[in-house]
Amino acid sequence: MTEQQPFELVQRFAHFELRRYPAHVVAEIQVHATFDRAGNAAFRHLFNYISGSNNARQKIAMTAPVIQELGPSQKLAMTAPVIQSGPLPGSDETADFVIAFVLPAGLTAETAPVPSNPQVRIRTIPESLTAALRFSGSGSRASFERRNSGLQAALMLAGLRAVGPPRFAGFDPPFKPWFLRRNEVVQDVEQPPPAAGTAGP
Repeated sequence: MTEQQPFELVQRFAHFELRRYPAHVVAEIQVHATFDRAGNAAFRHLFNYISGSNNARQKIAMTAPVIQELGPSQKLAMTAPVIQSGPLPGSDETADFVIAFVLPAGLTAETAPVPSNPQVRIRTIPESLTAALRFSGSGSRASFERRNSGLQAALMLAGLRAVGPPRFAGFDPPFKPWFLRRNEVVQDVEQPPPAAGTAGP
């Protein structure tokens, strides 16, 4: 069974879960493709890395989910609020996407094997407070955009402020029938003030 990325459930809302993800390490690659084809374009390179295409010739366990984000990731200010604006590219438009495999817990950027492919990067993702909306079926751009619109509206109603771009998380291999697939829209949100006392309705 594929290892799942660990998280702490902070609160369950009507339409999404608020989770705290610990710092973790990813292997990622940037591809230029349509939203719907980006995952397939990147999958082989990342799968080769965890299958032993690295300096240690070490096989690494597959961890779910696979993350897809509008790139390039290295230009994102990870410590400052960056609000996502504007729609994703249309279904037939190409753009830069960053696709990432989450590496197993216990690996660090220093202990992860160095990729043989220089296009594959190893990066540490800091701890985050993240909203996740789960959905099944197709992970197409249209499906993602529809669910993301719903998540962004739900965040506003909950008084949570989005930080950075939303990401698509896929939990199943490409060969699994589309109607059985588990997908998520994940969106980092601002950490609330430590001593914030909010009164309920």
